[in-house]
Amino acid sequence: MRTLITGIGQLATPRGRGPVGGERMNALYVRDGVEILIEDGRISRIGRALPRTGVEETIDARGKLALPGFVDPHTHAVFAGTREDEFLARARGARYDGGGILETAKAVRAASEEDLARNTRTYLRRMLAWGTTTAEVKSGYGLTPESEVRLLLAVRRARKSLPMRIVPTFLGAHAFPPDVRRDDYISSIITEMIPTVRRRRLAQFCDVFCDVGFYTVPEARTILRAARGAGLRLKLHADELADSGGAALAAELSATSADHLLRTTESGMVRMRDAGVIPVLLPGTAFTLGTDYAPARRMIELGLPVALGTDFNPGTCLIPSMPMVIGLAVMRMKMTVEEAITAATLNAAAALELADEVGSLEEGKSADIVLVELDNYRQLPYFFGHNPVKLVLHAGRVAYSCR
Repeated sequence: MRTLITGIGQLATPRGRGPVGGERMNALYVRDGVEILIEDGRISRIGRALPRTGVEETIDARGKLALPGFVDPHTHAVFAGTREDEFLARARGARYDGGGILETAKAVRAASEEDLARNTRTYLRRMLAWGTTTAEVKSGYGLTPESEVRLLLAVRRARKSLPMRIVPTFLGAHAFPPDVRRDDYISSIITEMIPTVRRRRLAQFCDVFCDVGFYTVPEARTILRAARGAGLRLKLHADELADSGGAALAAELSATSADHLLRTTESGMVRMRDAGVIPVLLPGTAFTLGTDYAPARRMIELGLPVALGTDFNPGTCLIPSMPMVIGLAVMRMKMTVEEAITAATLNAAAALELADEVGSLEEGKSADIVLVELDNYRQLPYFFGHNPVKLVLHAGRVAYSCR
């Protein structure tokens, strides 16, 4: 099928089929008054006055801004229950200690697979309405072999009925269940959960919460080596609560990404850069918790290809919006708007090993396109909290419209 998008006011996109770091993050391709020709779900041409021959559908952008579909490389969008009591206690000054994970795990164990899938569909549709066309979804609120598998099956079920790309991640090592010895639970992850996840093809990545009070560096290393041996790609929750050595471990294991990184050191940053690890920063969590933000500026100065994500989860960040994350990155982490857009699209795609498929508007890539009611891309963080998304295409088909 051939679809033509006409009437684009401005098109803004990074370019490339891999992550871009340092000053290159500012190099957006910006053109006014262009059109996009889509053939069989892929971008065929971008230019002015494109030929109409064979076009079966025309979409008039009516002067809107065209951006790549946002890529959210870090979410926990499959869970049950809510934690508003914890949220309100923190708002009054209570300290975050991660204990709420166990509360969500109780709710998950009482929920059916369909309950979990329904919740996931609801949250992902909200993300889609904010322009997200690709999202990673982690398990991690099961903390038993049965519940972790049920979470990933729920993601699979939700995935079948959503017009967006979903990347599942196994995060059995999110916390420790209180009724199981620490060593026994790690053994269960390695001998039961990882083989089951791989055999049933339930996830593409394995993640571990490597931080003070959670998994130590040696424990995380053992789990991730087992996951890599089973054919899963690697991610880490690293250095969120303290400089725990997570960034260095991500570099040692050549993980695809290390996420959070609020407390990481310059040594950890350099090691990640040299190993090709993508830092995924999650300013919505720092905003919600009222903590310091990750050192994005220093990472970019060192040449790292910074990516952005929401960290959507029931305890520390319920922001489903990548445009709001871009705004926080600009206002609180002092990223330029060009860097933030690149981080939320092309580099975020690279953090899921999808940069050859999505993350930019270029010929040959999937036609994941967002039409935004703004005059230019620099207004995206300026209209913070507004949702200017009017139309979302995934693989060339309308996935969301608020017309």
